[in-house]
Amino acid sequence: MSKIVLVLGASGLFGSHAAKAFAAAGWEVRKYKRGTDMTKAAEGVDVIVNGLNPPMYHNWKTLIPAITKRVIAAGLASGATVLVPGNVYVYGREPGPWGPQTPQRPASRKGAIRVAMEADYRAASARGLQVIILRGGDFLAPEVAGSFWNMVTLKSLARGRITTMTVPEVPRAYAYLPDMARAAVALAEKRADLPAFTDMPFAGYTLSMEDLKARLERLMGQRLKFTAFAWWQMTLAAPFWELARELREMRYLYDLPHALDPAPLAAVLPEFRPTPLDTVLAAHVSRLVPAQGSVRLAEAG
Repeated sequence: MSKIVLVLGASGLFGSHAAKAFAAAGWEVRKYKRGTDMTKAAEGVDVIVNGLNPPMYHNWKTLIPAITKRVIAAGLASGATVLVPGNVYVYGREPGPWGPQTPQRPASRKGAIRVAMEADYRAASARGLQVIILRGGDFLAPEVAGSFWNMVTLKSLARGRITTMTVPEVPRAYAYLPDMARAAVALAEKRADLPAFTDMPFAGYTLSMEDLKARLERLMGQRLKFTAFAWWQMTLAAPFWELARELREMRYLYDLPHALDPAPLAAVLPEFRPTPLDTVLAAHVSRLVPAQGSVRLAEAG
């Protein structure tokens, strides 16, 4: 059986990790070039990974439906399975842990856009397109300077500070991208056993900033302090800065305790093992505080 994957958005956070994971698993990886004919690019491929996403929340209302339409057309024409990284915006403030049976009742404009996007994929699955939504929480990517933890949460770690977006006790869902990408490959390789539409939560890690602080203090051997994120700056900037305006809308997710249900993935991929959380945290330390990270990394592994 051929193993050819077309990765859309191969330079992005999810797309780049997916491309590496599929290549490591022996797949032929083709990277889609933006602006070219997507349907033609998908000819002869077995799986399409849709890692395309407008950067910095730009113009989601127009761009996401347009991307979705093109991906569906390419999937139907080629017969390829489409795999999409989903997020938790669709659930709004529903009680968790969140999973396939959780009602999709978004509490934001961006959540409503993602609900509509997933509805389009589900409708296409009734027309012959196989779709896998692999849903994760906030992405963790220690090696990527532009990942949120590196830009905000742990930006001041070398000075002994963790920046919190909410009260430190709130647990939230996080997805370590190399693990999520490995899960994507494993699901793609089991696609013949999956239904036409699969809504698969990737539980990843659930932790609060208090949990993060305690683990980092143990790894680094020092006390750390919390610094509150300056939401007021986002309020002032919102009228003329699109990203600030869009981040403010998603503030509720930082205040809302949430987690993703690990049971569905465990049922399909019982052998899947996530990377230990301390290993992931040590990789962040190694990048942001090299003198301490290099010492502790072996201990965490």
